[in-house]
Amino acid sequence: MFTLITLGVGAAFIFSSVAMVFPGRFPDSLRHGGMIPIYFEASAVIVVLVLLGQVLELRAHSRTGSAIKALLNLAPPTAKQVAPGGDNEVPLDRVKVGDWLRVVPGDRVPVDGTVVEGHSNVEESMVTGEPVPVAKGVGDQVTGGTVNGSGSFVMRAERIGTDTLLGQIVNMVADAQRSRAPIQGLADKVASLFVPAVVAIAMLTLALWLWLGPEPRLAHAIVNAVAVLIVACPCALGLATPMSIMVGVGRGAQEGVLVKNAESLERLEKATILVVDKTGTITEGRPRLVDILPNQGFDGKEFLRLSASLEQNSEHPLAAAIVGGAREQSLAIEAVKDFRSVTGGGVIGTIADRQVMIGKLEFLRNEKIPGMEGLEASAVKLQDAGKTVMYVAIDGKPAGLLAVADPIKATTTEAVQSLHGLGIKIIMVTGDNRRTATMVAKELGLDGLEAGIEPAGKVAYIKKLRVDGSRVAMAGDGVNDAPALSEADVGIAMGTGTDVAMQSAGVTLVKGDLRSIAKAIHLSRATMGNIRQNLAFAFFYNALGIPVAAGVLYPHFGLLLSPIIAGAAMSISSVSVIGNALRLRRMKL
Repeated sequence: MFTLITLGVGAAFIFSSVAMVFPGRFPDSLRHGGMIPIYFEASAVIVVLVLLGQVLELRAHSRTGSAIKALLNLAPPTAKQVAPGGDNEVPLDRVKVGDWLRVVPGDRVPVDGTVVEGHSNVEESMVTGEPVPVAKGVGDQVTGGTVNGSGSFVMRAERIGTDTLLGQIVNMVADAQRSRAPIQGLADKVASLFVPAVVAIAMLTLALWLWLGPEPRLAHAIVNAVAVLIVACPCALGLATPMSIMVGVGRGAQEGVLVKNAESLERLEKATILVVDKTGTITEGRPRLVDILPNQGFDGKEFLRLSASLEQNSEHPLAAAIVGGAREQSLAIEAVKDFRSVTGGGVIGTIADRQVMIGKLEFLRNEKIPGMEGLEASAVKLQDAGKTVMYVAIDGKPAGLLAVADPIKATTTEAVQSLHGLGIKIIMVTGDNRRTATMVAKELGLDGLEAGIEPAGKVAYIKKLRVDGSRVAMAGDGVNDAPALSEADVGIAMGTGTDVAMQSAGVTLVKGDLRSIAKAIHLSRATMGNIRQNLAFAFFYNALGIPVAAGVLYPHFGLLLSPIIAGAAMSISSVSVIGNALRLRRMKL
């Protein structure tokens, strides 16, 4: 962007140098009051103004990084390392995985880890967005950067440095701020054509003033050509997109909306449909075992014990609910042999020489389990009540039903209303049965529902929506959602979910709350709108400034634009673009 400035300042300086050293070489027609005019002061002042503009830009630029600075300041500089002879205060970068660290009242938790002694209440608004302290005891996870309350505890360091949640957030924000939005390609293309065009306009200005201008013609020609080169510097055009991206991404991070790159932000703005998973996205993702219905001939406790023993090898939230239900009754969970999991179907294994199967009705039928019809009527009643039902077979016979309830998040209804207010259609796509999913969809007023869908089916459904012309955002939290997150125009991962989901997504919501999706969409629209304002201002400024600098007002008003004024105007345009971008810092999401 300094090409035009260099040409303008260089032309004025070289002309002035020649005029000063060899004044006799110039014709009398160039003399003004008997002297050849020189423009050293104009060259110097233009350089000073450009440098002043750069200083102002750098100061404003540093303010765009305030979000990252604020995040970095959440981590304490030191940690109290537990040692046999007493606690040692060590720099945070000397903490190793496995170290025991003491956290006293009022301190920030130094790294991610697990409480091994003591208990306290920890304020986790950095993660949850809620200022309400969360009780922590032995075995509970704590996150670096959160604030300890009145209690004291000892924790074991498990993730340090850039591996902590805070470190990952800082890296994601920094990478996103450095990324380029597709709209920036428009500015780059225009700039690549703009500079040669301006040089051509400056040469035309020089020629026209030499041909048609008043005396001294050469002086007027050089001054106006230099003014065109200076005023047309496209620095405002070059700053329009990256400034807005840096401020917008930083503002999102403060609200727990982490944007992977600028392209995701631009795509999210255009989203028309939001596809959401049910478990862990609409619901709490912490289902509880609420009904245990063994068939006649099966003991209830033995039925639950065998089911929980099999499910202990599964990572599905419903499996965790069954295992949790068995532990609440203090049932002994045994080891599993020949464990096998069928995606979207169920699990099979052997416990103490007894074969156990748990899963959907179709799964057990495919495994040739006879007599399942007797369980269906009971299952339908449970499903109509919004419960998820799993069929159990033991030793090749239908053994009964397990019903799990996963309550809808308290914030989901508000989130759905906010998204509808933004003009977003919401479609729930879930692997759960249609009866349960239909009840949830009706309660929330969703715009569409696809139930009983396996992970591959989610991908195919999103692909179909995109082929039909919809711009699709997908929100999910599990490993099974990762392919669908990648297939969508933009994937949104709930931060309470798995690392795989977060890596596949363009946007991560730290809090794991659907309301944050509305925040993310508002952020994307505000940021892209800000970029368009900046680009429009930069184009309008140059479109107005170039003809004025070329002298179109001179024939009617006798007005010319001094190169000094052109230099000041060029700097002001850049600072104005940055000032407009900085407005995003005060944006309400």
